[in-house]
Amino acid sequence: MNPALEARDVTKRYGRTHALDGVTVSVAPGEVFGLIGPNGAGKTTLVRALTGTAPVTGEVSLLGAEPDTVARTRVGLLPQSFDPPKRLSALELLAYYRGLYDEGRDPEDVLSDVGLQEDATVRYENLSGGQQRRVCVGTALVNDPDILFLDEPTTGIDPAGRRAVWELIEGLAAEGTTVFLTSHAMDEVDRLADRAGLLRDGRLIEVGSPAELVATHGGQPRLLVKLRDSVARDPLGTTLERSADIDGGVSTVDDGVMIHAVRPRDIGDIAGVLETAEVDYEALSWREPSLEDVYLELTGESYAPFGGSRGDREPAQSGSETDTPAETTEIEADGGRREWPHSAGSLPKPALQGGHFSVGGRQYFSRSSFPRCWWWFSGHSSPHNPPAAVSSLNLPATTCRGISRWLSCSHHSRDSAVKSTEHERIVASRN
Repeated sequence: MNPALEARDVTKRYGRTHALDGVTVSVAPGEVFGLIGPNGAGKTTLVRALTGTAPVTGEVSLLGAEPDTVARTRVGLLPQSFDPPKRLSALELLAYYRGLYDEGRDPEDVLSDVGLQEDATVRYENLSGGQQRRVCVGTALVNDPDILFLDEPTTGIDPAGRRAVWELIEGLAAEGTTVFLTSHAMDEVDRLADRAGLLRDGRLIEVGSPAELVATHGGQPRLLVKLRDSVARDPLGTTLERSADIDGGVSTVDDGVMIHAVRPRDIGDIAGVLETAEVDYEALSWREPSLEDVYLELTGESYAPFGGSRGDREPAQSGSETDTPAETTEIEADGGRREWPHSAGSLPKPALQGGHFSVGGRQYFSRSSFPRCWWWFSGHSSPHNPPAAVSSLNLPATTCRGISRWLSCSHHSRDSAVKSTEHERIVASRN
């Protein structure tokens, strides 16, 4: 059987940074594949590569063809960040996206599947964050796709809503839909994925079923003895090692001691030792290794489901992704970067081309971004006379006034965004 999705030696560079570094993966029809990894590992970049929305080197096959030749009706995509029209109701949004395809599912059925049938007439802007995310999940399903890409689908959704989405994904997979899922929730991947892969620094370092990954990298079951008085930790560890049949050893933790490689049948013996030694413990907590432990082992990082930034937003594309200039200017916003070469001490003059902001013939910003593009003016104009510098660009009068007003704002708020490294790095916003 041919794979539904296949990537071979896929590489993506942004300047000197390898967002993807020789990734090879294959997903069978009807399989749920879970992709995990730290923020910035390249998960979203890989999704974009697999769906044909980001140019890469290497080979990518989607449903037996090149991604950009596959009929859009066969592919469903929920991106990490998605902002649909806010003033439409939940049902109107699904009907709107359903109307983009010749065939598909009934929007009311999809709304019921994501558990929002009672909120059908509520405007998107008035839904809670979790409800909005469920509507977004629904927009990826209205075309009844053969393969579904879900980039952190349950972020911000409450436990009941998460279970509803999980059951929906399980039902789709049972009917033959291929699902490529990225998530920071290890319990989500453990439940849904037939196989999972861990991406770190742009490299897929391990692939297997959740059970296989746990068996290989998760360690042994362990028992936490939570003490009322942490002073007793060290002598208790010695007592346990002498008095109980412990194969994996004992280590101290903040609130007690951790006994490693404990089988369920050993817990009674350990409790007996604690009673004999008259240890004043608060609780015993036994747990098996999980995908969370695999994550910690393979990344060496702290695990924070749903926490921190929504990282993994890959750099925006530059005009030449393989350039390695001696000196660059880097623009950074919302996790995105654009780099291009320039001569020391100067920048090419910006120009208006086709409604985009262009530097040295490369387009970078849309017209609405002009008021925030102070990075050029900071080196080419006087802060005391911004209108003169702005007018030299020969831009529309309204645009010049917008830039001038922005340049007149607090210098502290702009200067605080500047970083100094071995190259000149200037931070700005982009659309």
